[in-house]
Amino acid sequence: MTILRGFLLLFFPFVFLYSSSAIAFSNNVVDLGAKPDGKSDSTKAFETAWANACGSTRPTSIYVPPGRYYLRSLTFNGPCKNNAIFIRIDGTLVAPSDYRVIGNSAAWILFGRVDGVTISGGVFDGKGSGLWACKNSTRTCPSGATTIEISNSKNVVLSALTSLNSQMFHIVVNGCQNIKMKGLVVLASGNSPNTDGIHVQLSSDVTILNSKIGTGDDCISIGPGTSSLWIENIVCGPGHGISIGSLAKDLEEAGVQNVTIKKALFSRTQNGVRIKAWGRPSNGFVKNILFQHIVMDNVQNPIVIDQNYCPSHKDCPGQVIYMICFRSQNQWRDVPRHSRNISHSNCSEIRL
Repeated sequence: MTILRGFLLLFFPFVFLYSSSAIAFSNNVVDLGAKPDGKSDSTKAFETAWANACGSTRPTSIYVPPGRYYLRSLTFNGPCKNNAIFIRIDGTLVAPSDYRVIGNSAAWILFGRVDGVTISGGVFDGKGSGLWACKNSTRTCPSGATTIEISNSKNVVLSALTSLNSQMFHIVVNGCQNIKMKGLVVLASGNSPNTDGIHVQLSSDVTILNSKIGTGDDCISIGPGTSSLWIENIVCGPGHGISIGSLAKDLEEAGVQNVTIKKALFSRTQNGVRIKAWGRPSNGFVKNILFQHIVMDNVQNPIVIDQNYCPSHKDCPGQVIYMICFRSQNQWRDVPRHSRNISHSNCSEIRL
């Protein structure tokens, strides 16, 4: 607990808080018909606020006052007529308690093809526990919705928001450039299935800073096509750690490169830092990865590199024996055991 307190003291000063009274908000969702009672459907008012903001030719804003706002699936699509939309949330957004309402949607709240959007503050309550219970039973269940997805967008900031109990992934960044996330709190039960905290794929120049993440799956997962990802000052736990992969699902697959993970605390997690790939042919790759200043507190598997990932342990691709071969100081390569093109005198056999 002493280690955890130290990291939290480092983390919380970086949570950015804004005074809503200092900003003139153009679109107040309550003025547009939203009801802060947690029961009335406020979806239409949020859609109207976005249409007004996206259609403005000048920088504009959306304000969500204190209260609880019941929302069905929401899509905030661009491109917009301006690239400076500020969304300040002082309330809590509440998903339907009946998981079937949004359970077959890809995302509960989706930002698509936007440029220059900042979302600051607020609590996003995904109400995912009902779906988790369904998945842990023998019933047929929907796959579940991601709480927040940012897709095919650029220059987006997520700051000082909290995501609770997502049905599936909490935050997904897909096909994006220049995305910054800072001061986030992401929480779900340690036994909640597939509730990754933040998932990044097919994206570049993504930054994740000063955040606390505890879920039933990866705190942060890094998928194919991710490059120039910087992760710093993260507290992870419970969960499965920070994972690159799984990779090599497809023969043709974009690689992962230029990833830095530093100043992270893993507390009571299944894994710490992990790279996982299926043991099948693929042109995917992982390179230029830095794990630095990592603290492990009661972690089952601190560092994992798994090139035969197969979580179901059924119909798995065959194992490959690799040789770790040292050519000179600070240089190495890995080659299949049956290679005839090198001398194995300076090699060590590793079964992966």
